[in-house]
Amino acid sequence: MAQEQRIGRRKAVAELKRGLILDAARKVFEADGLDGASLRSIAAAAGYTPAALYFHFESKEAIYAEVLRVSLANLQEAVSRAVLRSRSPADRLRSAAMAFFRYYSDNPRDLDLGFYLFRGGMKPHGLGKERDEILNAALESALHPIAEAAEALGAGREEAKLLTADIFAHAAGLLLLAHTGRIRMFGTSASNLMERFVQGTIVVLSEKKDVVARRP
Repeated sequence: MAQEQRIGRRKAVAELKRGLILDAARKVFEADGLDGASLRSIAAAAGYTPAALYFHFESKEAIYAEVLRVSLANLQEAVSRAVLRSRSPADRLRSAAMAFFRYYSDNPRDLDLGFYLFRGGMKPHGLGKERDEILNAALESALHPIAEAAEALGAGREEAKLLTADIFAHAAGLLLLAHTGRIRMFGTSASNLMERFVQGTIVVLSEKKDVVARRP
């Protein structure tokens, strides 16, 4: 029992340290970007030595990947929670798409994180093949309720996949306009335009489904 308690305490301490490192790292990435950040600066912000970080992460890319993974997990939870409250396929599609949009609207720093926008603009960054695959899978999982609802509305699998890409691209563009203030040029809000786009998508899918249903 005593040994189990010691193991439990060590695990709790390790998780606490890991959390402090991730919190500090996020602030460093926000200030310096992935390129400008270093393990030394992250360690200093967390109150540890650079050597101590290696007990938890092998590189700054590994830390960035974990910060992004947590962000994507929160995104998936927000989308899944929204879909649970919806019944019809149309409502699920609307809820999933708007939950995706609102998550990044409410958390602009997470949008920056996902697009590597911290200090320096868009660049084709990679965090290593294995990490990239894991993170892409996490994003795909967060978007899956959109594709699933589109299929339930009558879209084929490939069409649903393309529709999901359309919604992702539309949301990203509107969020960029909103967060840079450019949306004011059009005298509307990014949220209104997103809702309009999603509703139009639902109408098109519903009409296609009705046409197919009426065929002899």
